[in-house]
Amino acid sequence: MKTTSSGVASEVTALQALLIERDQRIAFLTQERDRFSARAEHLQEQLNLALARRYAARSEVSPDQIRLFDEAEGEAEAARDGGAEDVLPNTVVAAHPRIKAGRRPLPASLPRVLVIHTLPEAERICPHDGQVLTEIGVVTSEQLELIPAQIRVLQHQRTRYACACGQCLKTAPLPAQPIPKSLCAPGLLAHIAVSKYQDALPLYRQEQILTRIGVDLPRATLASWMIQAGVLIQPLINLLRDRLLAYDLLHMDETPVQVLKEPGKTAQSKSYLWVQRGGPPGLPVVLFDYDPGRGAQVPIRLLEGFQGFLQTDGYDGYNAVVRDLGLTHQGCLAHARRKFDEAIKAQGKHRRPGLAEEGLKQIQQLYVVEQAIRTASPEVRQAYRTEHARPLWTTLRHWLESARPEVPPQMALGKALAYLHHEWDKLVVYLEDGRLEIDNNRTENTIRPFVLGKKNWLFSDSVRGVKASANLYSLIETAKACGLEPYVYLRRVFTELPQAQTVEALEALLPGQPPVQKDLALPAATPSG
Repeated sequence: MKTTSSGVASEVTALQALLIERDQRIAFLTQERDRFSARAEHLQEQLNLALARRYAARSEVSPDQIRLFDEAEGEAEAARDGGAEDVLPNTVVAAHPRIKAGRRPLPASLPRVLVIHTLPEAERICPHDGQVLTEIGVVTSEQLELIPAQIRVLQHQRTRYACACGQCLKTAPLPAQPIPKSLCAPGLLAHIAVSKYQDALPLYRQEQILTRIGVDLPRATLASWMIQAGVLIQPLINLLRDRLLAYDLLHMDETPVQVLKEPGKTAQSKSYLWVQRGGPPGLPVVLFDYDPGRGAQVPIRLLEGFQGFLQTDGYDGYNAVVRDLGLTHQGCLAHARRKFDEAIKAQGKHRRPGLAEEGLKQIQQLYVVEQAIRTASPEVRQAYRTEHARPLWTTLRHWLESARPEVPPQMALGKALAYLHHEWDKLVVYLEDGRLEIDNNRTENTIRPFVLGKKNWLFSDSVRGVKASANLYSLIETAKACGLEPYVYLRRVFTELPQAQTVEALEALLPGQPPVQKDLALPAATPSG
C-alpha cells in the first residue's frame, strides 16, 4: 500500500508536535526539579540554622575558624610570599594582656578587719632549751567575708514644740520621702529597683528573700513601689532626653515586650521597648520608651527636634523619620556580618569554603582596622579609616557585584548579599566622621539587661508598669554608661529628688554631673525603748 505525500506530511507534522510536546515536558520537569531542589536546599539551610541555634555555640564564626577551611592554601601563599603575615600595612593592634596564674590580690578599697592569732603561753616554750619564744614578726593572709543583707527600721522622731500660751504648736517636719506615707526608705527602694532591673531578680523572688530575713512585703506592694519610683524620676528622664536630642549622634534599636493589660490588645500580643543611646562625650544617655507598636510614627515621635546621624539596623520603620527630619542614616555592619555568619552555619557541618566565608573574612578585615583605632581621637580615626578601611570597602564592593548573580536570592547567602547591597550607602557613612561607630553593638548591649530580665519576669502586667520599668531601666543604664554604681546612684536620687525644687537641683542629680557633697550614710541604729 502506497503512502501518499499528504499522509507523510501529516505524520511528520504529528511527529514534530510530539517532539515539541516532549521538549516542553522535559523543560517543565527540569524547571520543577530545579524548584524542588532549591526548596530542599532552602529547607536544609533552615534546619541547619535551627540546629545551630539550639545546640551550637551562639557566638559568630571567628576569623581563626574561617582559616581552618583554607589553611593549606594560606600556608602555600605565605611560602610564595616569603612568609609575609596577612595583616594590614602599618596596623598596630595592642597585644592581649596575659593573666598570670595564681590568686589575684583583693581590692585595696575594701575595708579590713584585723583578726590576730597568737600562740597560747604554754606553746611559747622552746622544746630544745626551754627558753621563752620572742615575737619576731607576723605572717599575713587575707580572706573574703560576706555579710548577708541586713534590714533595719528607721524611726523618725519629730520633736514637738509648744508655747506656754497654749496657742502655738510646732512639729519638726519629716523630710520629703520618695514614696510618701510608705514603709519604704530610699535605700530599700534603690535595692529593689537594682535587684530587678540590673540583676534580673523578679519581685516574687525578692519577696521570698525578704521573708527569709523576717520582713513580710507582698510582691504587689513591691510592684506598686516600682511604679511610683518610675513616676518619681520622670523629671530626670525629661532632662536626659533634652541632653540626648541636643547632640548630633544617636543610636536606636527596639525589642519586644509583653504587656498583659493593654487597651485594645490581647495579652499574647507584642509591644515594644525602643532604646536610644547618644549624648555628648563623657555624658552618655540611654533611654527606653514603651510603645504598643513598631510603626514608623514611633521614631518620629521620639526623635522630634533631633538633627544629625542616626544609626540603626536595616528595619524600614526608620526611613520615615530620616526623611522627615533630614537625618543622615547610618547602618550597622554587625547585622551584615551576622547574616554571613548565618549563611555559613546554614551549610551544616560538612560545609566547604566558599562565598559566605570569603564575605565574612572581608568584613572581619574592616573590624581589624577598627580594633587598631578603638581608643584614638576622632581625627585620627577618620584619617586611619580613609587610608586603610576605604580600600577594603572598594574591594568588598567589587566582590559583592560579582558574587550576587551567582547565588539564588532565597538562600541564606543570597539574603546576606542582598542585605549588604541594600544597606551599602548606610554602612559606609561611618567613614565620614571619626566619632561614628562601625556598628550598633553598644546599643544592642544596652538592651541585654532587659532581655535577660524578661526571661525571668516574662511580662509586664500593665501599661503603667512597663512605662515605670522603661524609666528605671533608662536611669540605671545611663548611670552605668557614666561609670556610676547603680545602687549608690539610685539611693542618692531617691534621697534628694523628693526635695529638689528647682531645675538646677534636678540637673545636679543627673548621671555625669558632680554630686552635691552630702553625707548619705544611714543614721546610726539606736535601740528603741
